[in-house]
Amino acid sequence: METSTPLPLKEVTPGMRWILRVASVLVLIAGFQLFVLTRHTDRYFAWTVNPPLTAAFLGASYWASFVMVFPASQERYWSNARAGSFSAFTFTTLTTVATLMHIDRFHFNSPETITLVANWAWMIVYWFVPPILLVLLILQILKPGKDPERRASPSSWLPWILGFQGLVMLAVGASLYLKPKAVLPYWPWLLTPLTARAVGAWLLGLAVAAVAVLRENDLARDRGPIYCYTILGLLQLVSLVRFAGFRAPDTGQPILAWEKPAPWIYLTFWLSVFVVGVFASLALRKIPREKSV
Repeated sequence: METSTPLPLKEVTPGMRWILRVASVLVLIAGFQLFVLTRHTDRYFAWTVNPPLTAAFLGASYWASFVMVFPASQERYWSNARAGSFSAFTFTTLTTVATLMHIDRFHFNSPETITLVANWAWMIVYWFVPPILLVLLILQILKPGKDPERRASPSSWLPWILGFQGLVMLAVGASLYLKPKAVLPYWPWLLTPLTARAVGAWLLGLAVAAVAVLRENDLARDRGPIYCYTILGLLQLVSLVRFAGFRAPDTGQPILAWEKPAPWIYLTFWLSVFVVGVFASLALRKIPREKSV
């Protein structure tokens, strides 16, 4: 009697590993441009981001994503890299579309070489990475194999809180991306349609990561997303502290109206993200790591 050969465990393909490593370098660079050179995006970034709190938000998101994307590139099994890969594809694709929608806001005509380099680097990355990543995702999904057994189910409270936070990011991100003018009056500080869509793209990418974490239902598969969540919450809080009293240069008015509820709701949300990330990260310390490549 013939017996069927059991499926092997599905490993990360070389192409997927390569694109994730490239993405890791790119998000580190973008994070530096936005989180460190926050007030100088008119010279060192692809478009001028104002107020600087918006640049800090975007830079924090880029840096936090490194903690998710680079570890994914080192994972042996696809189940451990899946959440970060789909999140990266969501964000890069939405950012490409936003770039094309607001192409007139970019620094194509800058007289400075360094600004032109930043601008064209952005264009090359977001024109080519999403289609390449899509092809590699399809090849990865079609690769024969199965997932390893789940090793560490999360605490019963984590899926509920993470699910709620993911829904908030999904709803707010979709609103900012699809109908920015309708949402901008309720955002804690002033955004333009371009920056609203850039923020929305990040929130939607993070929402996809949250959904993927819930789907995996295994802390051992979600180290990258959990550490990303922790760093993201921390850096967003740092950004808020940095610019809590910042005043718009043209009007002299504070960009955050602390007498209104929006900034406090925003602060509370990112504090909750950080706290959830810390507790999940502490739980991860008890789980032995699988061998990486």
